[in-house]
Amino acid sequence: MMMFSEIAVHPAVLFLGAAIGLACVRSGPVQRVLLLGTPVAALVAAIRLPDRFGTMHYLGMDMLFGRADALSVLFLYSFIVMAALGALYSLQVRSRIRHAAAFAYAAGCTGVVLAGDFLSLFVFWELMAFASVFLIWGGSARSAAAGFRYILVHAAGALVLLAGIVLRVYTGGSLAFEQLGAGGMSTADILILTGFLLNAAVPPLHAWVADAYPEASPGGVIFLCAFTTKTAVYVLARGFAGLEILAPLGAAMALIGVGYAVIENDARRILAYHIISQVGYMVCAIGIGTDLAVNGACAHAFSNILNKGLLFMGVGAVVLQTGRGRLHQLGALARAMPRTLVLTMIGALAISGLPLTGGFVSKSIVITALEQAHRPGLELMLMLASIGTFFSVGIKLPLFIWFGSVKADTCANQAAGDPPWNMLLAMTLTAALSLAAGMFPGLLQALLPHQEICRIYSPAHVSHTLQLLAATALGLYIIRGFLAPKPGILLDVDWLYRRGASLVMRLCAGPLNRMNERVNGLYQRAGVGPAQKASGALTLFDRSGIDGFIDGLAMAALVLGESLRVIQTGKIQHYIGGAVIFFFLLLIIVMLR
Repeated sequence: MMMFSEIAVHPAVLFLGAAIGLACVRSGPVQRVLLLGTPVAALVAAIRLPDRFGTMHYLGMDMLFGRADALSVLFLYSFIVMAALGALYSLQVRSRIRHAAAFAYAAGCTGVVLAGDFLSLFVFWELMAFASVFLIWGGSARSAAAGFRYILVHAAGALVLLAGIVLRVYTGGSLAFEQLGAGGMSTADILILTGFLLNAAVPPLHAWVADAYPEASPGGVIFLCAFTTKTAVYVLARGFAGLEILAPLGAAMALIGVGYAVIENDARRILAYHIISQVGYMVCAIGIGTDLAVNGACAHAFSNILNKGLLFMGVGAVVLQTGRGRLHQLGALARAMPRTLVLTMIGALAISGLPLTGGFVSKSIVITALEQAHRPGLELMLMLASIGTFFSVGIKLPLFIWFGSVKADTCANQAAGDPPWNMLLAMTLTAALSLAAGMFPGLLQALLPHQEICRIYSPAHVSHTLQLLAATALGLYIIRGFLAPKPGILLDVDWLYRRGASLVMRLCAGPLNRMNERVNGLYQRAGVGPAQKASGALTLFDRSGIDGFIDGLAMAALVLGESLRVIQTGKIQHYIGGAVIFFFLLLIIVMLR
């Protein structure tokens, strides 16, 4: 029996309905109305949501599709706003499948952050994975291969997550999605955590981000960079806040991501690695687990959704206008794309933590939480990650895209110009939101799940941040001659499983194939041959013995029948005469006895 307790407009329903409409409608104006109107309607619906809605009793299980508390609402607003900005940025795209996939993806993410139980969470989790892969597939062989690897990785993570959920319910655990591991981590909790960590791109489960995101379309990657990893941050904050192992994992994640970004040549792969690095801040803060630390993780997720989205918008505009994405192929685009430069630099400085930006506010909360928790080692690791972030995104990226020298093979870049109006408008709005979060930190802190307030613009913290950025800029200016990007391929840990897969294939094609041929030959000699001979003997016995006996009986019956047919003349006198003769014969036999 299925029963809903009340009716509320779930934002995921609006996005799913729009996705179906976008997949079916061919009219351009109607598509644009759906693209721009649906996020607005979803935001209005989100603002009016009750604390709990959509409860359902199904097969003896209580499901909760809507839990709109402070933690959920912050991520819900962030995702809806980014869906609106991404839709505006992609307005000129004519692919119905991409638009439908983007909104189905948004439906999955909004469903996850509102889910109050593991079953509904898993349903939306799978919708998110399935829809997002269509934003990666773009018709090229590289994007097809990257999308296939992406869906395989997420399918494996989903199986681990499902195994944890099933084991939890089987062992008597609750289906409700609440804090886990309070009394110690069970096997089910570990499986659930592993499924979450894969979506958060925690090393060594991180390579799918840099593998898949650069192959997505310029508009599709806006949704990708905002949704999957940040949804994982939400479920970690909901289920595993205060789990100690997450703090060092997150700090290491921040350093590993920024380390790859520093030496990467492809602009979009640089930003993909920075997703890993910035999510590391959030995972580290969740591991600390104090109210202020969780606030810092949520604030950094909000600001990073905007900042990273703005950076991907700027680099996507460069790729769209020039057809190139590698730094050694770009250069001197400042005059050709001045507005794109200014807007992208706002995102670069915000993600580097410059004061008056959202990145400064969120990083300040995280660092303050580490200071209060007396974790100087983790604080140092995140500080080094901040230096690498400013180097790779604040200096290296703009230097070689907009201010690099014009090479002979990049003269075509000078024919490029700023992107269409809708892309510039989306970038402008995203930059304005990032600056507003930095200039009015109280507005952002009012949305955070806990009441713990942090003083953002203390003189010591502002001066320390400016000194750190200035020292980094000076040091990099001194060694600028060694920073020139070089073409090549950067190996990540995905090389291990790719190499492992090739070794498995060679093993299957070599020794295992030869073993299979030997087993097949042995089977032919010891199994098929004798079986065929036995089958021939049984066939001969069947034909000569059983069939001969049956055929003989049939022939005798036929002869007897023919004999009986002769004496059946149909004349009554013959039958009376025959009976008299039979009577006298019987009488003679009796008398002779």
